[in-house]
Amino acid sequence: MTDNTETVVTTRREIAAPAERIFELIADPSRQPGWDGNDNLAAADAGQRVRGTGEVFTMTLTVNQVRENHVVEFEEGRRIAWRPAEPGARPPGHLWRWELEPVDETHTLVTHTYDWSRLTDENRFALARATTADKLRASVDKLAELAEA
Repeated sequence: MTDNTETVVTTRREIAAPAERIFELIADPSRQPGWDGNDNLAAADAGQRVRGTGEVFTMTLTVNQVRENHVVEFEEGRRIAWRPAEPGARPPGHLWRWELEPVDETHTLVTHTYDWSRLTDENRFALARATTADKLRASVDKLAELAEA
């Protein structure tokens, strides 16, 4: 199922893996480039596993820029969301969110959302508009391949 609105893009998919396994792939930034469907993430240092709100993890993008990702929502094994920013800057307002709902012990409904309803940097609007449900779905599909292996 996919839902698009002007500034919030969401996709959902059931993955044949336990929520805990999927969450480990999301909450460990060093694993994120392996399932990034936007081909935007190049690398992240190991040892940054997210454990709560208020944490910041860094990621190097494929265009050789670094982003600090400010964790604003966190529930172990169920939900994580962050707002990216340039190093030392305030986040300009867009948010990436992952929500996991166990269906049973071996299946999880995964919801991935990109929300740019609070984005204040107009220079980023074109890129935000280009972040479609298909791109989010590509990340969820790659995540499923890893989690189901």
